[in-house]
Amino acid sequence: MHIRRSPEEIAANRARYEEHQKKGLEFAPKALPAKSAKPAPAIAADAIVHQEKLPGGWYWWTRVKAGETLRIALDEGVSTVSVVAWNAEDPTERMNLPDTVKVQWTTGLGKGRVIFSDMGKVMFSITEDSSGAHDVLMGGSTASSNAKKYAGQNGPALRNTRDNFVLIATKSGLDKRDIPAALALFAPVRVDADGKFEWKPDLVEDGDYVDLRAEMDMIVGFSNCPHPLDPNPVYAPNPVSILRIAAIEPTADDLSRTATAEAVRGFENNAFAAL
Repeated sequence: MHIRRSPEEIAANRARYEEHQKKGLEFAPKALPAKSAKPAPAIAADAIVHQEKLPGGWYWWTRVKAGETLRIALDEGVSTVSVVAWNAEDPTERMNLPDTVKVQWTTGLGKGRVIFSDMGKVMFSITEDSSGAHDVLMGGSTASSNAKKYAGQNGPALRNTRDNFVLIATKSGLDKRDIPAALALFAPVRVDADGKFEWKPDLVEDGDYVDLRAEMDMIVGFSNCPHPLDPNPVYAPNPVSILRIAAIEPTADDLSRTATAEAVRGFENNAFAAL
């Protein structure tokens, strides 16, 4: 049963939240690096563990080892790629975007930020990012959203992210109930002054890329389907390149491990779990 709160209660709750936020932000970094330069740095052939070309509308999943990097690149035009992840040793631990946002006091993920699990550990470090336009709020498309958006368009290629992730979960020995909220890369979603979602296409362009370094052994799933807010009325996602790059030991002053107090605590949880 929903109990309606009075204006006074709402104001008091907001005041408590803003005070808590103020204290949290005292420990936030004053500034993080600018967007990564383009083109993406070249990767030596012997450092590439695997290379995947993900067609528009399709999905792919892989296992990665701690320290390896996944580079997702828009080499053939703009497209949105949704990502989910699970701890390979214990898939009940999974990517948690609400905690990622709350702990770091921002919905703006970019170079230097980390992505947390629901156990308070770091799953990914964002080591490079040329766009900084990623959606942690809305999630991916569904059969219903596609039906409304692309009415009259038919064919087997009219796939959606929800069903793609169900297939990934099933093939990984998991269930649809195990699917966490998805991170949508290259999805330029912003919130306007009235609290409404809006699409800012100028924030993403051909050639953009993001490097996600795995901080534990994981199962990672990708879906290359249009975002629900993408205004293009035609279902036409472009192919996306994904590189799995061999692990490199992070340096002592690694940005993602030292930029914020929250990240430091997350990596401490990683280290404790490994004991």
